[in-house]
Amino acid sequence: MRKGSLEYWPHRRAKGQMPRTRSYAKIADPSFLNFAAFKAGMTHVMMIDDSESPSKGNEISRPVTVLEIPKVYIYGIRFYRRNYLYREISGEVYDESLAKKVGINKIKKNSVSDFKGKLESLEDVTALAFLDASSLGFGNKRVMRFEMPLGGKSSAEKLAFAEGFLGKEIKISDVLSNGDYIDVTSISKGKGWAGVIKRFGVAKQYRKATGKVRHVGTLGPWHPAKVMFGVPHSGHMGYNYRTELNKRVLRVGTAAEAASVNTKGGFLNYGILTGDFILIDGSVPGPAKRLVRIRKAIRSSAQKKEPQITYLSLESKQGA
Repeated sequence: MRKGSLEYWPHRRAKGQMPRTRSYAKIADPSFLNFAAFKAGMTHVMMIDDSESPSKGNEISRPVTVLEIPKVYIYGIRFYRRNYLYREISGEVYDESLAKKVGINKIKKNSVSDFKGKLESLEDVTALAFLDASSLGFGNKRVMRFEMPLGGKSSAEKLAFAEGFLGKEIKISDVLSNGDYIDVTSISKGKGWAGVIKRFGVAKQYRKATGKVRHVGTLGPWHPAKVMFGVPHSGHMGYNYRTELNKRVLRVGTAAEAASVNTKGGFLNYGILTGDFILIDGSVPGPAKRLVRIRKAIRSSAQKKEPQITYLSLESKQGA
C-alpha cells in the first residue's frame, strides 16, 4: 500500500542553497518583507500559553529553533515596469562600493533622482541585498545576493524607504519584532538514494511472499501498459525546497545577547552564536548551517502578542 504523499511532485533536488520565494504579504507600511538567516540548532523554552487552548495561562514547554543572522547590506534599488504580459526591470541604482563586493563592476551612472520623475510609470520598487556570513565562524565565506520586496502603498513610499538604507547594513530588528508571525523557506536535509520503504513508507512484504521484502507489491495493472507516475520508486530523497507557514517569533536578540542563548558546548554541528539571532517556535527544515529565507506571514490571522518566556534551556546538546 502506498503511503507517501503526492503533494510535492516530482521529487527534485534544489538547484542551489538560496531558496526562492515568489509571493509576499501586502503591507501598507514601508518595510522590508523578507530576510535571511542560518539555522544553528534547537532547544526548548518554558513560556506562558497565551493561545485559546485548554492550557491557556499555564506554563508550557515549547521546542524552539535558533537562527543566527548574518550581516546584510543593501547594495542597490531595482525598478520594475509593466510590460504587455509581464513586468520587466526598468533600471537599477547601485551603491558603488558595495556593488563591487558582489561582482558588479560595470555600473551605469544612474541616481535615485533619475527615477523619481518616472514613478507613475513604475509598478514596483525593491531593494537588492547581499549577506556576508564570514563573521559567523562556520567557514561560509560566500557573498550571497537576494532581492527584498518592500511594503508600502505606492512606489514613491517604497523608493523613499529604500533610499534611506542604500549602502547601509540592516538589522533583523529593522524587519521583525517579538511576537511576529513569519513563513520560513529552506532546503530539507539531503538523504541521498533511498528505496521505496524509506522514501514512501510502503509496507514490507512477508518473507515467503515473493522472496524479496523491501519492494512494492505491484507496479500497476496490465493496461495501460506502462508504469504510472504515482507508483512508488526508488530515487533521490531530501534536499527539496520546503516552506512552512505561520511560525511565531519568540525573541529577537542582538549580538551582545548571544551568550544568553548559547548552549553548553555550543549547538551541535554549528558551534557558538556570535551575532544577532531569533528564536522561532517549532522546527525549521534543513540541517545546521543551512540558509533559511524568512518572510512576513502571508496567511496569518493570529493577533500579535508579546511572548512571555520564563525559562530557556542551555543544557548541552552534544549527547542528544
